[in-house]
Amino acid sequence: MIISLRKVKKYFPIRAGVFLQIVGWVRALEEINLDINENETVGVVGESGCGKTTLGRIVARILQPTSGRLEFQGVDVTKRSSKNIEKLFRRTVQMIFQDPFNSLDPRMTIADVVREPLEAHRVFESRKEMEDYVVELLAKVGLHREHLSRYPHEFSGGQRQRIAIARAIALKPKLIVCDEPTSALDVSVQSQIVNLLQELREEYNMSYLFISHNLDLVYHMSNKLIVMYLGNVVEEGDATEIFENPVHPYTRALMSAVPSWDPNQRKLSKLRLFGEPPSPVNPPIGCAFSTRCFYKFERCKKERPQLNGSENHRVACFLYKG
Repeated sequence: MIISLRKVKKYFPIRAGVFLQIVGWVRALEEINLDINENETVGVVGESGCGKTTLGRIVARILQPTSGRLEFQGVDVTKRSSKNIEKLFRRTVQMIFQDPFNSLDPRMTIADVVREPLEAHRVFESRKEMEDYVVELLAKVGLHREHLSRYPHEFSGGQRQRIAIARAIALKPKLIVCDEPTSALDVSVQSQIVNLLQELREEYNMSYLFISHNLDLVYHMSNKLIVMYLGNVVEEGDATEIFENPVHPYTRALMSAVPSWDPNQRKLSKLRLFGEPPSPVNPPIGCAFSTRCFYKFERCKKERPQLNGSENHRVACFLYKG
């Protein structure tokens, strides 16, 4: 196991007034439990604002959880740990961001961008060895030696994302957090990036935490699936099992909203999903989905359901009898 989250919460303070006093909290994540093993891809899906990116940034330790534990190789790294563990974590876990233009320093050449993590971790003693390795990395992502002296603004969106991928794999990590890695790209370029990520996963035996709105893409990439709603995990398990047999009303609404390529199969969802998601500042007392669920009953408004079922498929819904 690479990463393990236990009862992780993340609240962001709301400040107001002259002295910027805390007047409330945005409840981005509520008691998330997650295990990411070697050589697997965990897909994360849900509406905008459900906490997907916050989860990815906590896994990459860009954000610190408000409470709970983040364990790396059996060591709690929620708070600052030893230098050796810190260094090992940074070499093991990397992240690919949604917008490649904003994630690359415009003042640095591509050579500097890819070389930076290698220099920070002192991977090579010889400058020539490092330069040869940088060229090799660029070749793996479909770029060439002549690109080394150029700056990010001189590349297309797809090329910039390839550069970001080259930087992410430079240290040969075991886990890469992919936060919507294709959403800012044209459809024709998306497939190229996805194929590249799959090839690199097989070559380096990496794991991915793959965050996306694109359900077809997540189905194509993932072994495990997590469905999130308002900071809660409402369904999780084997990706194929959930896609073929979604149980939670929210998951079923998501799956049924995916358009079919077959005109005879296209139809509006029979599942009733009404209203807007409630505010994470003031979430419902009971089930997070109770304000929009057609199947809710009195218990849903008062009590929050817990994930239950088999290891292969767990659901947080009182209607589920598994």
